[in-house]
Amino acid sequence: MSYKSMIVHLDNDRRCAERIDIAARLALDFDAHLTGLYLLRQPEVPSYVRAEIGTEFLEGRLREWHLRQIELMTAQFGERAAQAGVNGAEFRCDDSWPTEAIALQARYADLLILGQTDRGDDKALMEPGFQGQTVLSSGRPVLLIPSAGKFPTIGKRVLVAWDAGREAARAVTDALPFLERAAKVTILAVNPDRNVAHGEQPGADIALFLARHGVRVEAAESHSGEVDVGAWLLSRAFDLEADLIVMGGYAHSRMRELAFGGVTRTLLGEMTVPVLMSH
Repeated sequence: MSYKSMIVHLDNDRRCAERIDIAARLALDFDAHLTGLYLLRQPEVPSYVRAEIGTEFLEGRLREWHLRQIELMTAQFGERAAQAGVNGAEFRCDDSWPTEAIALQARYADLLILGQTDRGDDKALMEPGFQGQTVLSSGRPVLLIPSAGKFPTIGKRVLVAWDAGREAARAVTDALPFLERAAKVTILAVNPDRNVAHGEQPGADIALFLARHGVRVEAAESHSGEVDVGAWLLSRAFDLEADLIVMGGYAHSRMRELAFGGVTRTLLGEMTVPVLMSH
């Protein structure tokens, strides 16, 4: 099993070049076709500005801005993909609503690569919750790259967050191309005593499933105590020197996550290593 078609999300934030480089490296590793998808968003223009300079003039300037952004993004993607040695990389642009556009494109790809929201970048134009909505709506695994840090390897040492749920099972299967190549995979059941679905030996069955695929895997369990489970996962990833976390996204409803918090919400906001999520 392998990824043969990847999409990397392109935008205006300062980490876009780093994301392209990571996507190009993964495309080479898996011998996959790489598509750069630029979701063109119109910058917000205050109503008083529109009234002052006129709608016709403003629309003309926005068209110029759009064309310039497409030109810059096409060049950046093409140059960085070529430098990495990716042959046949494809650039696409879509100006429809971002979450709808990427969900449609995702149906024809094995893996989506997105960046974590960079709260400190005022050039980022994606709507709040774009990453979470993409996890929910795309029907494909989403590899999220943190907004800070360097990641020379992804998938050599993998931490799988296992709760014996549907989303986690989907994530494990979706991550098989990474897991089969990994030097070490740790299945971690956090607070298994709170979930009867784990059975007598938490993580043992999914570890056996992966071992049958030739994955070098071990099962472990831990207890977070009063610590948020998402924060606990990040701490364990650091201890294990993991360069990828695999997990199911939104095992609870998104409304509950927004209201009460949850592992998905914590990881989306605080990730320190790349995270592969599936829903």
